[in-house]
Amino acid sequence: MHTVAVLALDKLIPFDLATPIEVFTRTRLPDGRPGYRVRVCAERPEVDAGAFTLRAPWGLDGLRGADTVIVPGTATPTAPLPPAVRDALREAARAGTRLASICTGTFPLAATGLLDGLRATTHWAAADLLAAAHPDIEVDPDVLYVDNGRVLTSAGAAAGLDLCLHLIRRDYGSAVAADAARLSVMPLEREGGQAQFIVPDHPPAPQGATLEPLLAWLQDHLDRDLALTDIAAQAGTSTRTLIRHFREQTGTTPLQWLHRARIRRSQHLLETTDHPVERIAAQVGFRSPAAFRDRFKRTTGVTPHTYRRTFA
Repeated sequence: MHTVAVLALDKLIPFDLATPIEVFTRTRLPDGRPGYRVRVCAERPEVDAGAFTLRAPWGLDGLRGADTVIVPGTATPTAPLPPAVRDALREAARAGTRLASICTGTFPLAATGLLDGLRATTHWAAADLLAAAHPDIEVDPDVLYVDNGRVLTSAGAAAGLDLCLHLIRRDYGSAVAADAARLSVMPLEREGGQAQFIVPDHPPAPQGATLEPLLAWLQDHLDRDLALTDIAAQAGTSTRTLIRHFREQTGTTPLQWLHRARIRRSQHLLETTDHPVERIAAQVGFRSPAAFRDRFKRTTGVTPHTYRRTFA
């Protein structure tokens, strides 16, 4: 039987802890036998879980001999990792144990150095923080999980379910994983990635920046077919100077900023209106519905229809 050790750190997120416990303890093989035994392990007997205190049955020695170690997220992802926990995770990795994180649980794994040089993900809201704190990691904020073989990471909340189901499929095949998915009332594969849950905010200009009036004008004219020359004319400058100012004040180009603003507006319209996609495309300045659908899917990972079904 496969042993899963769930590591409980202080300030852990209870949802992230409960996800692997529930999914793995309910997994059954075709003959009815359980597929996993689950241990909850911690450095100290009692763990601060925010709304309650958790008493862990296993110490860090419970990580030894486990086939998989799961690291749930915490509410304080940048808190220093206790040396004993760091050493226990490194020892597990050296022993060939599979390591996986849920949500901001990527940060403790990153603190061990085990993700250096690898692709990883975390909750989209913490992705920039992870990239800044650990520049040796290739952070991908647009996916639900990343499988590097022996080390896996997942995005926030429900993405932990996707990760656990993926692990079950790796261990026991699609039939067992599909049965676990049905028990979890989850699809075995979800369309799109984490990007569909991210409202692609445009980089703000600093307060008082010279671009502030122009950005406000762009927001008010998203329905217009605007070329770079049109934006430069509105700003009263050359296209070259416009691009330079955008880079300096927003970190992106005028057209990239405009595309993100249009997708943001279209997400709002898909959520709050029953306008046809063709009408929304025109409302946010796309010449054709096909161009809008293509840009929307490239930005969010799903089609406008799928996004509306999910969020309307």
